[in-house]
Amino acid sequence: MLDKVIQIFKIRELRNKILFILGAFAIFRIMANIPIPGIHSENLKTFFEQFQIFGLLNIFTGGALDRLSVVMLGLGPYITATVIFQLLTMIFPQLENLYKEEGEAGRQKFTQYARVATVPLAALQGYAMLGLFQRQNVIGVLSPTLLFTSIMTITAGTMLLMWMGELISEKGIGEGVSLLIFAGIAADFPRNILQIIVEWDPSQLPSYLIFFAMALVIITGVVIVNEGRRNIPISYAKRIRGTRLYGGVSTFLPLNINPAGVMPIIFALSLLLLPSMAANFLAGTEGTVGQIAQQVGNFFQDPLVYEILYFILVCAFTFFYTAVTFDPTTIADNLKKMGGFIPGIRPGSSTADFLYYILNRILPFGALFLGVIAVMPSIIGRVTGVMVLRFLIGGTSLLIVVSVVLETMRQINAQLQMREYETF
Repeated sequence: MLDKVIQIFKIRELRNKILFILGAFAIFRIMANIPIPGIHSENLKTFFEQFQIFGLLNIFTGGALDRLSVVMLGLGPYITATVIFQLLTMIFPQLENLYKEEGEAGRQKFTQYARVATVPLAALQGYAMLGLFQRQNVIGVLSPTLLFTSIMTITAGTMLLMWMGELISEKGIGEGVSLLIFAGIAADFPRNILQIIVEWDPSQLPSYLIFFAMALVIITGVVIVNEGRRNIPISYAKRIRGTRLYGGVSTFLPLNINPAGVMPIIFALSLLLLPSMAANFLAGTEGTVGQIAQQVGNFFQDPLVYEILYFILVCAFTFFYTAVTFDPTTIADNLKKMGGFIPGIRPGSSTADFLYYILNRILPFGALFLGVIAVMPSIIGRVTGVMVLRFLIGGTSLLIVVSVVLETMRQINAQLQMREYETF
C-alpha cells in the first residue's frame, strides 16, 4: 500500500490530480465555515436536535448546514434536480430517448438541463430555509434587501460547489460530486475523535471496543455487498462487413446486488420524517389540530415504530428506484440491435423476461441489506451507548464513504496500470 502511494506521487500527472482534489477540498471546507449573519448559536443547536431530517441534509452539505454557512445547501439542489429529471424520463419519452438513446451527447444535454434547474431549486430552497430559521429564532429578522442578498449568496454557493464537483470529475480522479460529499462526511471525523477524548470515561472502554468491532464487521459486509455482482454471460454473433469479421466474442452483463445505491435511504428518511416535522410545527396550535399533531409526534417518537417503518420504507423504495433506473426491456432491445444474446435465451422479450427473473431474485437481498444498514446506527447506538462516529456503523454516510473510496481506488489503479503499459 505504501509503495503504491509513493508511486502515485512519483507520477507528475497523478500527483497534480491528487493535489488539485485536495485544494478543492480545502476551498470547500473554508466556505463551509463562513456563516451568514445574525445566527443564534444555542437556538441553532436546539433546532438540529429537534428536527432529525436536517441532520441528513447536513451530511450532504458537509456540516455546512448546521453552521448556516454560505454553502449551507451544499449539492442538495443539484442532486434533487438530477433525480427529478431521472423520474421525468418515465413520463416524457423524448427525455427518455435523450438520456438513454442519444449516447454521450444526449447525456451531456440531460446534465445541462439539471444544471439549469439547480438555480431555481437552490433559490427556492434557500428562501424556505431562511424563512424556517427565522420562525424558529435561529437567525434574526432579515430586511428584504438582506434576505435577497442572502438567497443569492446561498444560490451562488451551491452553483460554485456544483462547478467544483464537475471540475474535479474533469481534471481529477473520481466523481466530483461524490468526492465533495465524502469530504464533508470525513470532515466530522476529527471533531468526533476530539469529543471522545474530551468526554473519555475509562468505564466506557468495553462499549467502545464492542462499537469498533461491530463497525469493522459492518464495513466489511458493506464492501462485500457493494462489490457483489451477478454476472450474466453475453455472446455476440459473428458479422461480416466488407472483408472484416466482427463479433464472435463473449462478455458478461453485471447486475449489482445493490443496484439502487443510497437513494432508497434518502427517499425513505425524507418521507418518514415529514409527518413528525409537520406535527412539531403544529403541536403548539390549539384545538383538535394541535391534539392530533401531538399524538402523531408521540407516535413517531417511539424508537421501535420509527425503525420498523424506516426499514419497510427503505425496502419498498429499493424496488421502486430500481424500477425507475433499470429497464430490462431496453437492455434486451439494445443487445438485440448489437447482435448480442444470452446463451440459451431467445433475443427480445425472452431476454427481458430472463433479466426480470434474475433481478427479482437478487433485489430482495439488496433491499434487506439496505434496510438493515439504515437502522443499524440506532440499534448499535442503543446497545453500546456510543453516539459519535455513527457513520462507521451504517446509514447513508457509510454507503457513500465505501462507494467513493472503492471507486477512487479503482480509478487510481487503472491510471497506474495504464502507465505501466506505456513504459513498454
